[in-house]
Amino acid sequence: MDYRFDLKQASIYVAEITTKNVRGRFTIIVQFLTGWGVSFMFVVGSFVHWRTLALLATIPALLQLLLLFFIPESPQWLMSTIRVSLKFYSYGSVPILKAQAKFGREKELEAALLCLRGDKADISHEATEIKDYVESLKSFSSEGILDIFQKKYVRPLLTVAGALVLMNLGGINALTYYSGAIFVSAGVSSMVGLITLAATQTVIGILGATLIDKLGRRPLLLVSSAGLRFSSFLTGVSFFLMDSDISPSSLHVARFVSSPSCMLTSKMYMGSYALGGVLPLLLLSELFPINVKGSAGSMCNFMGNFTGWVVAYYFNFLIEWSSTGIFFIFSAFSFANFILTATMVPETKGRTLEEIRASITHSSD
Repeated sequence: MDYRFDLKQASIYVAEITTKNVRGRFTIIVQFLTGWGVSFMFVVGSFVHWRTLALLATIPALLQLLLLFFIPESPQWLMSTIRVSLKFYSYGSVPILKAQAKFGREKELEAALLCLRGDKADISHEATEIKDYVESLKSFSSEGILDIFQKKYVRPLLTVAGALVLMNLGGINALTYYSGAIFVSAGVSSMVGLITLAATQTVIGILGATLIDKLGRRPLLLVSSAGLRFSSFLTGVSFFLMDSDISPSSLHVARFVSSPSCMLTSKMYMGSYALGGVLPLLLLSELFPINVKGSAGSMCNFMGNFTGWVVAYYFNFLIEWSSTGIFFIFSAFSFANFILTATMVPETKGRTLEEIRASITHSSD
């Protein structure tokens, strides 16, 4: 859960500090590095005891904690908050603390932008754009969980929550946590399988980072969903061939074909996820305005994490029930995600966060 929470926060932060022409690229790098780190720890875990692995995992976590003190705040967040000047008054003998004045954080905004863009960069246009957009939201209070179900937020909520839920129901947690066991059940060495998965995620992650700001979010998410669908279906076919009640000679041929095909389709699945797995989180940071981003993000993240936990928890029981059937089910959910993307996901390439949210606000009026 902590890993999922950190991934969401990192994706939102990266989307808020980057410019429109590289926002997608930097956000997908978050997913690429996360996937590489998970794969790396799976490989290391094959050589060391789990207690040693847990201790080793604290090293990057502590390093991340230390580095957090040196990164600037999000410019949008700085403008969306206000500081209150407090002063003590005395009422008889009783001291009372009262708010004296409210003031913005324009100087901190400009300092953060200069830190991100460079000391000599011209930030005037970007700073003005952020200020104007945040000022337009001043009339709205910070919305709660129940308020995000208003009509103007329904489409973004259905889009992001639906994409996260369907992607998790497509089996990503099951493939991530049980990939070694899946390879073994298919007659492939778990070590070889995990190393090839890590290599696949690395190559596809780099490819996705180079394409996202050229092709756009929708095409990449469509390709990713289609890849998840077909790879899950083909993995189910591979297990069907191994489990079929056929003659011994035919069974030998089926296993000879299905074992490498299972390994290939698993790599295809993880590669497809590396291509578009982080895009729902990118859409979360792009589609919701500041005043609802916290509530909407919490709701979408909870729904995605819960469905991911359900799939991971019941996967062992389901694969014993039918190793073929469970992958066909994953394929069906991935196809549903493809339909959702084709019908509801807007293209946000090359547009500022302010432009995206303004267009959503106008379309819902």
